[in-house]
Amino acid sequence: MGREIHDIFVIGGGINGCGIARDAVGRGYSVALAEMNDFASGTSSGATKLIHGGLRYLEHYEFRLVRESLMEREILWATAPHIIWPLRFVLPYHKGGIRPAWLIRLGLFLYDHLGGRKLLPATSVLDMRRDPAGKPLKALFAKAFEYSDGWVDDARMVVLNARDAADKGATIMPRTKVVSARRENGLWHIETTDTVTGRNDSHQARMLVNAAGPWVDHVIRSAFGQNEAHHVRLVQGSHIIVKKKFDDPRAYFFQNPDNRIIFAIPYEGEFTLIGTTDRDYTADPRDVRISEEETVYLCNAASEYFKEPVRPEDIVWTYSAVRPLYDDGASKAQEATRDYVLKLEGEGSAAPLLNVFGGKLTTYRRLSEHALEKIGAAIGVKGAPWTAKSHLPGGDFPVKGYEAEVAKLKRRYAFLADQHARRLVRRYGTKAEALLGDARATEDLGRLFGGDLYEAEVKYLVEHEWARHGEDVLWRRTKDGLRLSQEQAQSLEEYMAAIPAMAG
Repeated sequence: MGREIHDIFVIGGGINGCGIARDAVGRGYSVALAEMNDFASGTSSGATKLIHGGLRYLEHYEFRLVRESLMEREILWATAPHIIWPLRFVLPYHKGGIRPAWLIRLGLFLYDHLGGRKLLPATSVLDMRRDPAGKPLKALFAKAFEYSDGWVDDARMVVLNARDAADKGATIMPRTKVVSARRENGLWHIETTDTVTGRNDSHQARMLVNAAGPWVDHVIRSAFGQNEAHHVRLVQGSHIIVKKKFDDPRAYFFQNPDNRIIFAIPYEGEFTLIGTTDRDYTADPRDVRISEEETVYLCNAASEYFKEPVRPEDIVWTYSAVRPLYDDGASKAQEATRDYVLKLEGEGSAAPLLNVFGGKLTTYRRLSEHALEKIGAAIGVKGAPWTAKSHLPGGDFPVKGYEAEVAKLKRRYAFLADQHARRLVRRYGTKAEALLGDARATEDLGRLFGGDLYEAEVKYLVEHEWARHGEDVLWRRTKDGLRLSQEQAQSLEEYMAAIPAMAG
């Protein structure tokens, strides 16, 4: 491996790093990617899990970002209809509220018309005294606006990009830390350490892409030895998961007196996701945890709208992540730009470097295309943009074909419970059949770890998706951690420790 000279070496296995690697290898570049932990173990699994235009970004005049995001919603939905699907949002309104009705109407008009919407339904106005969406809310909210955005299983989107990149020939290395990178004889010389085995390796590449997310400045300082690197503003976002607060399939967009917003979203069938917060963060991103202050904030903010208050004791799980926003000098964390910035160093010389700052799930594909424009300018163009008409693994079925896929799976595997079949199609799409193989009865799926997580699924995740620990399976490849007890989770961990890592 050390003798091969890659065109591109990518640092970072979040959505941007995996997206760039996939796009690049699909154009004919030779690509290697190193991620120091598991895929999506940082920011990319800690999002609010929306494919959205960013309605609130209009207030900060980020029209380019909003337009690009709106255009991407339906493109990404078609790319991965198993892990991405439309979601209607209800924005309750009352007279004397945070924002006047005319401003909301104007924002939603732009939202409907700025991004070439074709499949998603348009904005509507709801009478909350008659509409079922009003049932869980306080009587104060007699009116609401309803609009469209999308939902995504964020961590699965990351690993499917990595899987597709590997299938197309990229060298994908999770749990591999870059310890140094230096220019020598017109090439990058990169030293890595396997964080599991301790093995050290050397790599060579014509170009380096630093897509390390919250660690992008850290990589610049430690791996490259540049002490002055302060490009990223770290902003913590935390979420709480509570038992289901409402039966309606729509989500809620709540406006708070401090001008911040939170969402309340149906989650995994049995739960409600509430988030997010926005506050500056200065500690190590790997140590991020929800604070008591954030917990109280989210509970209080949601309780301003729901008839039945949200209490800290209702919380069944929390997660937090650090967003690596480009530091544009904004005074408040929620005002810092969500747009991405790509900075090319060494343009016109050997061994160029591309640093990736900011970005969000919705725009990762376009960020990747823009990164490939800079890569082409630096080391030569290979291939044309291709991802807009592509499918992520398992997503090769019609954009509105989820129900048909579920029915198809149940016909072939008649023993599957309806909910189990639905979950498998949501996670794996057309790859669910590869996971189930020749199984003819539940017993053929092997050991049951809890919920409907069977040995066959765990083995598939180890063999095809680089899962190595129970946490990888329970909280990133799936969300079965919400359904398994501590004892069941420990049993899974022990099982996985006894089988070899196999994905490649």
